[in-house]
Amino acid sequence: MEKDGASSSLSGQIERAGSILQNGAVEQIEGYRTRFAAIQGLYERFFNQIIVDRFQTGRVRKTAKEVFGSEKVSFAAVDGTDYARPLFDLVVFFGGSYAARGTITYGEIGPPTVEYGDGFLTSGRALSSCVPVYVSEVPDIDQSFIQPGETSEISLVRPSTDEAIVNNSTIPAWIMTFSEFYLAYKLAMENNPPQIILMDRSLATTLASLIYDTSRRKLWRTNGALCGVSIGEEPLDENDLAYGRHHADNPDLDLPPPRGDYLRYRCLLALEKSGVLTLEEICAKLKITEEDRKRRVERFLKRSVTEKYLELKDGSLAFRDRYRTTWPRIKTLVGTIGRRMFEEKPDQNPMKVWKNGEWHWLTTQDMAFLTLFTLNLLVEECWRKRILLVGMTKDTAARDFKNHLLPVMTQAEVWQSGISQDELSKLPNTDRMLLQTLSVFSHESIEVPWSLVEYDSCFLTTVPDFEHRPGFVSGAIRNKIIPERLFLKSYVQLSQADYDPQLRSNVLLMDRLAHPGFDLRPDTTLLFKHSYGGADEPLTPIVFKEEQTENPLQELVMVTLGSMTSNSVPELFGHNKPLFIADKVAKWHNEEMRRIIDTTGKWLMNNPRLRRFVFYMSTFRERRSEVEATRREAF
Repeated sequence: MEKDGASSSLSGQIERAGSILQNGAVEQIEGYRTRFAAIQGLYERFFNQIIVDRFQTGRVRKTAKEVFGSEKVSFAAVDGTDYARPLFDLVVFFGGSYAARGTITYGEIGPPTVEYGDGFLTSGRALSSCVPVYVSEVPDIDQSFIQPGETSEISLVRPSTDEAIVNNSTIPAWIMTFSEFYLAYKLAMENNPPQIILMDRSLATTLASLIYDTSRRKLWRTNGALCGVSIGEEPLDENDLAYGRHHADNPDLDLPPPRGDYLRYRCLLALEKSGVLTLEEICAKLKITEEDRKRRVERFLKRSVTEKYLELKDGSLAFRDRYRTTWPRIKTLVGTIGRRMFEEKPDQNPMKVWKNGEWHWLTTQDMAFLTLFTLNLLVEECWRKRILLVGMTKDTAARDFKNHLLPVMTQAEVWQSGISQDELSKLPNTDRMLLQTLSVFSHESIEVPWSLVEYDSCFLTTVPDFEHRPGFVSGAIRNKIIPERLFLKSYVQLSQADYDPQLRSNVLLMDRLAHPGFDLRPDTTLLFKHSYGGADEPLTPIVFKEEQTENPLQELVMVTLGSMTSNSVPELFGHNKPLFIADKVAKWHNEEMRRIIDTTGKWLMNNPRLRRFVFYMSTFRERRSEVEATRREAF
């Protein structure tokens, strides 16, 4: 009995936890040591063909003048912050974003010169919103509390206590994400916009996530407030929302791609631009000649007539006038709600919209739509003004290079990697750890800064063909593949210590917007086939196949990023200084908001007129904390 009592004592439990932690840590480190050993020799066998580590600053000046029209260009770096705080029976959600600005000058010799703007707190661009919500209303707004599937019922397996609802809510993250893209879009819309926009997130991953978060059409009307909101003379309906989801229109990049789930929207775009067309004329415009693909087009067009996107005119098809204004109205919607949430002083909660004679909460589904629309608007504006849009991610668990791109390219015999499946399974789990370890072990061969060759972001969801057919690929989730030729992805390493070349900064994930005049070329485009929807459709991603393939935009980006880092600031080692500054401003604003919210709570607690009412509004934990704080102050 004494032995059992000793084993269940508090000191015994602490000793047990320490033992478990120590053994687990040793096991993980030993596992990584085995994986690191598998790296040795891989640079000489394969990676020396796809790592670019020599960039010429002289050529970058020429590229900058070709892209931007000048060797001196402005830039902006956008970062965000969020916060949630229970306040009596309310939850206060806060989210915002901030932009650090400056200029970079590309010289004929040596690295570029970077100048940073000052007065970030007084003259810098910033957007934020503070949204108070009753705790009981949070599950109705936050769609993460809805059980998965085609239903709108609250999940009974999710936590329902006030504290758990606050801690698990995604509302502040959605406010922050929307604010980041809205701020970037506002910057791009300026008369003299920054010609380089940096964002502290992966653009391609965010797009794929937003497309997924807005994919349950059956819930658009029941679980959101956007359907029915009047913009102009017409209220928005499901067709408007569907049309705006994939509206990244660029004929030079053949976007949206005429395949997969995007085919119907590409057909609608063709009709919107060209007027009345027959089925054969539509197929000709989309360069579709195969019978199985023509049948898909015909099927989508018939469905579009049923859904009243299109109307028949003497055997031809025409875009309904009702939907010719969809994209301008969505642009108005984004601007209206964005100003209300982040810029104006509304007389109502900023997360509410007026519909059918009353106020309605915007749900997180609505926030996903608004963010997706804003991203599409930002992308189109960057194409129009030749703005270089770059996303950077510090910590990532992405594995698409190792698990998707490398097997596809090897199977297609574009790369001769010589890496067996058994060797591949022994490599470090994530792309970042794989490349970071490779850089350390091959530090004498790989110069810093370096970058992996750029490849199409569609490989996030592209895997080798399920049936092992030559020349075919499949979609990783439900056989779907996100749009190609939209973003290009890579991994970069920017710094090493002066006293120890083996001590290097973290590998960062970097993706950027593709530009047709530089990226889409015969020598950078591959052709695969993808069986989807009863047809074999072409997938034509952009891949810079080897380090010798000319890539002036990658060289421009790498020289730019290399000039924006510093070894003198420890937490900036190998990271981006403009994003670092934006992050510091964001954290300062976050702390100020915390103080304001805490001060408001104390003011309410000590207001003589409200004290009795506040007592009943307070939760047990709040009252206990207040008593404990008073007792501590007394002693």
